[in-house]
Amino acid sequence: MADVVLNSVVKRFGEVEVIPPLDLTIPSGSFSVLVGPSGCGKSTLLRMIAGLEETTAGTISIGGHDVTDADPSERGIAMVFQSYALYPHMSVADNIGFALKLARKPRDEIRARVKEAAEILQLEDFLDRKPKALSGGQRQRVAIGRAIVRKPKVFLFDEPLSNLDAALRGQMRIELAELHSKLGATMIYVTHDQVEAMTMADQIVVLKGGVVQQAGAPMALYDAPQNVFVGQFIGAPKMNVFPGRAVDGFEADQIGIRPEDLTPAQSGGLVNGTVVYSEHLGAETIVHVRTGDIGRVVMRLNGNVALTPGTHIAMTAAPKAVHCFDASGARMPGGTAA
Repeated sequence: MADVVLNSVVKRFGEVEVIPPLDLTIPSGSFSVLVGPSGCGKSTLLRMIAGLEETTAGTISIGGHDVTDADPSERGIAMVFQSYALYPHMSVADNIGFALKLARKPRDEIRARVKEAAEILQLEDFLDRKPKALSGGQRQRVAIGRAIVRKPKVFLFDEPLSNLDAALRGQMRIELAELHSKLGATMIYVTHDQVEAMTMADQIVVLKGGVVQQAGAPMALYDAPQNVFVGQFIGAPKMNVFPGRAVDGFEADQIGIRPEDLTPAQSGGLVNGTVVYSEHLGAETIVHVRTGDIGRVVMRLNGNVALTPGTHIAMTAAPKAVHCFDASGARMPGGTAA
């Protein structure tokens, strides 16, 4: 295990600065997820940590050692990419152990490390198969196994689940979280999917335009987003945000209310409108409401709730569930209306 510390790290491509001076600490043994929309700099940042992109300015240290100018092979990292990049003519065992073979490790050591990785990833019964005989999830496990055998200080994952279907992504999220628990290793994971971030991370780093918007535990970001961008990026469906003065009793420039924090009111209510559409998902119902002054509002209700289009509805929320932001989108002192 090792911590990763970025100190005033900058990345420029020509005259374009894609990552302004950035400070970030990835604690030793943590599962940290870099998340944000396309083009926010998360993959570039990961590649800089890996040594695959040059650092324009600043320093990167791993386990207390400055690796800013070190080759990737000297950083004690292993990277798992979106593409499995397996050798089709090799068996699973040979794919997993290939890096060790290149390093001229003894055969007995290679066999032992491959066996250990296969047991961790539940691939013992597939070691003699070729990649074409495996499912997508099994191929991704082989790619992870190739990283495990190197016994790195830090694992780097660059959107490794994006090629899998929804069911496999859900399964692999659980398996990766269990893998982190077994290995206790430092893991840095890049994704644009906030569900992956919320379910796997013990630290989420939200990026926008190469700038860290907020870093912390998943529920800390959910409960107390430091700005409108984080509030709307974390959580699904995304947080409703509208002018505070459009709602009686609020002096904030903007207020945010999560769909799951809105409930139907018998009368009055904070927000009133007309049901446009209801998504019936079995365990929950997502209700889309059109209002006169603040646009569309989304409400998330437990169970199968019958609300037909055209129905007038009043909605309310507990004061502690109303997030207050200033005109720039920053969280106001106190944060909520409570």
